[in-house]
Amino acid sequence: MTGGPARPVVYVVDDDHAMREALSSLIRSAGMRVEVFESATTFLKSAWHEAPSCLVLDVRMPEMNGLDLQRHISASGKHIPVIFISGHGDIPMTVRAIKAGAVEFLPKPFSDQCLLDAIAAAFMVEQHSRSERAEVEQVRESYGTLTAREREVLVGVVKGLRNKQVAFDLGITEETVKVHRHRLMQKMSAKSLPELVRMVERLRSSAPD
Repeated sequence: MTGGPARPVVYVVDDDHAMREALSSLIRSAGMRVEVFESATTFLKSAWHEAPSCLVLDVRMPEMNGLDLQRHISASGKHIPVIFISGHGDIPMTVRAIKAGAVEFLPKPFSDQCLLDAIAAAFMVEQHSRSERAEVEQVRESYGTLTAREREVLVGVVKGLRNKQVAFDLGITEETVKVHRHRLMQKMSAKSLPELVRMVERLRSSAPD
């Protein structure tokens, strides 16, 4: 193992052997790592890399089609940008794919540059998503360091209550609220109340349903 960043990988899932070979050759010629699979089930059985990745996915395949695979990945809690390719695409299918989070839907035949541009866009989405998840995880870790009382104060603070109101609701002194407020701001690394509110909102939005 090396200490450098992991090399990004493009996964290609298509039941057409000739298409897999063509896509693999194109992606490798652009200097990217690629792994190909003949079906959704073989892809799901494979070990995913921790490296940044995206998925080039055919829509119509036996056993499990591309849209079903996209839903399966999303339901599993994993994150990977998807680029759909299809020779039989229609507008409703395209809309479903995009609404489910697909980066692009390319009807066959498409140009090499269209696919490479879509892959570049997918990696930008992946980079942003990874950064977002890392930031949320940092906020979650910081929240985990708060005491029970500090969390109670936090609830009142993000509601916009004054220290006096928080103190009354919790049955403690206003001075004690100020101490807890100062400590929780430090632990959360929040420089202002609006920043603290945004942190809490990000925790709530990232919490499982």
